[in-house]
Formats: sequence, structure tokens, C-alpha cells
Amino acid sequence: MLQDAPMYAYIPARDLARARKFYEEKVGLKAGQQTNGGVVYEFGKGTAAFLYPTPNAGTSQASQAFWSVADVDSEIRALKARGVVFETYDMPGERSPEGAITAGGAKAAWFKDSEGNIMALIQDLG
Repeated sequence: MLQDAPMYAYIPARDLARARKFYEEKVGLKAGQQTNGGVVYEFGKGTAAFLYPTPNAGTSQASQAFWSVADVDSEIRALKARGVVFETYDMPGERSPEGAITAGGAKAAWFKDSEGNIMALIQDLG
């Protein structure tokens, strides 16, 4: 059953070297296995994302993936210190001093990677 199987994210990149530099230097990820022209990044609880080259990167207007974090505001501070720029969307909810939006039982923040993909940080408040 798919419900019981792990699910992984794909992160498209027009320029793989540029995207790797962003994720490894600005976001602080460690590259794992290099396969099929891309690179795998492993995360908590056995999850992973595959960064791969494609001319379609940055074309989605929605979040590509999100990290489930314990404290969005501390993650925002750490990422901003590394040069990550966060997006400000006009949406309902209370905005934290760091710029995260609290609504619907979660606190969230978004940034675009070097390829124009929208990535999110989500803190479950429930």
C-alpha cells in the first residue's frame, strides 16, 4: 500500500551546479549519493529529496516541498544568516517578527531556491 511507503521529493534544477551551491552552502545540506545526473539529500526519519537537472525548474507557482521543523522562527534566523531570502505572501494569519505566518494550526515560511522553486518550512502547532 502506498499509504505505508515512504514518499520522497524531487527538486528540479536548470543549473545543477548552481542549485547544489545554494542547497549546500546557503541551506547547509550535505550531498549524498550522486545518481542519474543528480544528487540525493537525506533528511530525518528516512526521507530524502533528489535534486536533478531539467529545463522545467522554477515553473511551479506552488511549494515543491517542505521541511517539518520544531521552530520555524529559529530556522528562518539561521537561514537568513546564510543568505537565504524569504518570500512575503499576502495571506491571512498572524505574522511573527521573523516573517512566518501562523494560521490553521501551523506556522509557515517560504523561500525560493536558486532555480526559482518555492520551498517551505512548516511548524505544526497542534
